[in-house]
Amino acid sequence: MKHVRIALVGDHDDAVTAHRAIPGALELAGLSLGTPVTWSWVGTDTLSDGVSEQVTSADGVWVVPNSPYRSESGALAAIRYARESGRPFFGTCAGFQHAVLEYARHVSGLPDAVHAELEPDGGAPVIALLSCGLVEKSGDVVIHPGSRLERIYGAGRVAETYHCNYGLNPRYEHLLEGGPLRIAARDEAGEVRAVELNGHRFFVATLFQPERAALTGRAHPLVNAFVAAALA
Repeated sequence: MKHVRIALVGDHDDAVTAHRAIPGALELAGLSLGTPVTWSWVGTDTLSDGVSEQVTSADGVWVVPNSPYRSESGALAAIRYARESGRPFFGTCAGFQHAVLEYARHVSGLPDAVHAELEPDGGAPVIALLSCGLVEKSGDVVIHPGSRLERIYGAGRVAETYHCNYGLNPRYEHLLEGGPLRIAARDEAGEVRAVELNGHRFFVATLFQPERAALTGRAHPLVNAFVAAALA
């Protein structure tokens, strides 16, 4: 029986709720799919000079919450590798933020795109402070019809949980119009909450944290779909 190997890119900290939840989420996905899942934590600072074998040998890459990362360039390198190689990719919370940032810099032709948490006064603030903070908040997510997310959830509206203060700056939402990285879900106020890469085997990033379902013993359809893509 094949087992699935996942690289968890981020700076592991057991004090972070999402980091405690992710192993359980992967275990539950493995049980749902009938396949063993193993994972390794990959510090962003180990990727500053390029992706390592821990990433390239994995079946899937998950860029996890908790920013600022020790190395922004390391996180972006892992995301770019997954995007360009077709390796299944999942980004949650800070993973969402950096997936959008990587796309803005390397696909949308905006090399001065920045994350305002690190560079509040510099460049083009593609990732900016949210108008309303989402630390330990829950809310409905409205999924775009015809999106991969809609097929995965089998629903057009779901409730999800957040722990973040930064998201896509609405001024730069046009970067996701007409290109392969597309908006897949919004909140009820219309702000972007998930994106997916058209034509990629699996490239999904969410500002919310679906891994937290594991804290109540529930497998989450997005984590299951990510692991299934890595298994394939």
